[in-house]
Amino acid sequence: MSAGSAEVQVRQGVEADLATLTDIYNHYVRETPITFDTAVFTPEERRPWLLSHLVDGRHRLIVATTEDSQRILGYATSSAFRAKAAYDTSVEVSVYLAPDTGGRGVGTLLYKALFEALAGEDVHRAYAGIAQPNEPSTRLHERFGFRHVGTYREVGRKFGRYWDVAWYEKDL
Repeated sequence: MSAGSAEVQVRQGVEADLATLTDIYNHYVRETPITFDTAVFTPEERRPWLLSHLVDGRHRLIVATTEDSQRILGYATSSAFRAKAAYDTSVEVSVYLAPDTGGRGVGTLLYKALFEALAGEDVHRAYAGIAQPNEPSTRLHERFGFRHVGTYREVGRKFGRYWDVAWYEKDL
C-alpha cells in the first residue's frame, strides 16, 4: 500500500506496539481537543484498552507502519459503542495518526483495512464522534460513507473552552 511517497503496511496491532500507540494518543491528549481525555496515560494504563481489541470479532486495532515496520504511523480502532448488550452490533470507530503523518493517505488506508476486517463480522452500524472543528476527520469519514446525524453542542470542556462533537454513522 502506498500513502504519499512512502510505502505503508497495515496490520493487526500487537502488544509490542503499546508504547508507541500510547505516545501517539498522548499527543492528542496534550495538544488537541480531538480527544476529551485531559491526562496523559502510561503504557500500562493503556494495556486494558489494547487488550480489548481482538484479532477477530467486532473490536479491532489496525496499525499502519512504514514498509520496513520501523515506525508506527497511526492506528484505527473499532470499539464498543455502549456497554449495554443491545448495542453489541454497533461500534465506535476512530483513527489517530502520528503528528507528522496527516494528509498523506494513512487514515484512508487504516479505515479501508478496518472496514474490510469488519465486513465478515456481526456489525450493523459504525459511529464516530468528531470534536469540532476538524475538517480532515470530517472529510475522511464522509469519504467512507458516514453521514452526519447530529451535534452535541459544547459537550466537552478542555483547554478552558467548550467543544462541540459532531456524530456520524455508517451502515455496515
